[in-house]
Order: sequence, then structure tokens, then C-alpha cells
Amino acid sequence: MNSLPINTFKQALIARKTLVGLWCNLASLPTTEIAATAGFDWLLLDMEHSPTDLATIGGMLLAVRNTPTHAVVRVPSNDMTSIKRALDTGVTNLMIPNIRNAVEAAEAVSYTRFAPQGLRGVAGSTRGGGYSRYKDYMARANDEIALILQIETPEAVNDLDAICRTPGVDAVFIGPSDLSASYGHRGGANGSEMQAIISNAIATANAANKAVGILSTDGGAAKYFEQGATLVSVATDIHLFVRACDELSAKFAPWRGK
Repeated sequence: MNSLPINTFKQALIARKTLVGLWCNLASLPTTEIAATAGFDWLLLDMEHSPTDLATIGGMLLAVRNTPTHAVVRVPSNDMTSIKRALDTGVTNLMIPNIRNAVEAAEAVSYTRFAPQGLRGVAGSTRGGGYSRYKDYMARANDEIALILQIETPEAVNDLDAICRTPGVDAVFIGPSDLSASYGHRGGANGSEMQAIISNAIATANAANKAVGILSTDGGAAKYFEQGATLVSVATDIHLFVRACDELSAKFAPWRGK
């Protein structure tokens, strides 16, 4: 293949198609592969709250390759070096946590673009560049990166319209746990006050014609789709595994110790 593949996930974000996802925190290639063949539209491969490093991400990208599922990688922070290395590893769909205002949103965009549009260091012999086989990589790489920014603070909520309208931002993603903690409701994302704030944030993004997403771990993702969110993670691999283990252990508890 001599041409950089078209990023159909980015196209789906721009078209605001409904995309059902699963969060992956286990840093496991087999579980990532299992999830990628389960029918989800996208998987979030997490580097912020997991032991996953870049070498593991490289393997996870291979586990997802040639499946109908898209890989989205969340880097630990809005850091130019971390973002550059992720893109060189072959990440094309990037999530950046804790973007607080439109200035930081513009910085994040610049870290994903080669000059003169941005500040990303130039290298074409990486996996991202097809190991130098993508002859149009330098011409097209800027246009094929999908950028998702997380909204996790009151400051970000207050500046959400401007964040959404920042050129180069393809979607915003509400982080319910951090957002509720920042409002003084740690662990209370499902409370009425936080749900109202989340609903208003979804409406703001919709008004700006920007794809908006959220993570749900309690089986209640349907309400977010109904409110207009289009990029929703409906569970995490850890929550699925914990629930399955607890249910199975409880089922056979009467036989233990006999």
C-alpha cells in the first residue's frame, strides 16, 4: 500500500454518526482482540489510567487491525512529546484528557499537525508513515488525524462552545468522573445536578454541530444517545470482567467450603 488510508472513523465523527464503543484498560492484547471482533464501532485504548505503554499500544493496534472496529488512543495528557510519539506509533484517532479552554484545544490541534499548520515533529519512516511506504503521507497526514478532546472541568464546560468551534477538533468527550469531582460531587456523576450539567454540555456541542461523547459504566448509556451524544462508550473491560467474576463466584458460593 503506497497511500495513507482514509480515516473513515474521522469521517463518521464529522457526519455525527452514532458510534458505540468499549473502554479498554486491561492492557491486554487478547482481550483487545476479543473486543475488536465483538461488533463495537470503536475501542478506547487507555494510556491515562492504565499501565498501557506505547509498546503495548503498538500491539493493540495490530490486534484491532483488519477488524470493523476503530482504535482510539487516549494519551496521558496534552503533551506534545506524548502525542507525537503516539502518532508515530500509528495512532490515527486520538483522545486528549482534561482540555480546559479553547486555547488548550488549539494547542492540542497544533501537536497533531506537521508545520506550518502545527508543531508536530516530522518523521515519515515510522509506523504512522507506513515505514516510508506512504508516498502521500506528508501531504495528507494532517487531514487524517481524528482529534477528540475531553471535557472534565467547569472551566471547560463554560468554554465548551469555543472548544467545539476550534478548527481541527473533531469531537468532544465528557469525562463524567472527573467532571463531577471538579464540581464537588466526587462519585456523583449520576446525581441530578451533574446529569443536568452533562445534558447541557451535550446540547452545547450539538448546537455547535460537533460530535460529542461520554463514558457510561452502569448500563445507562441509552439516555446519552437519546440526548444527542453520538460517541458513547457503553462499558469498560474492567467493569465487564468484575461483574462476570462476581456473578459467577456468587452463583457457586453455596458449594464452597463443603
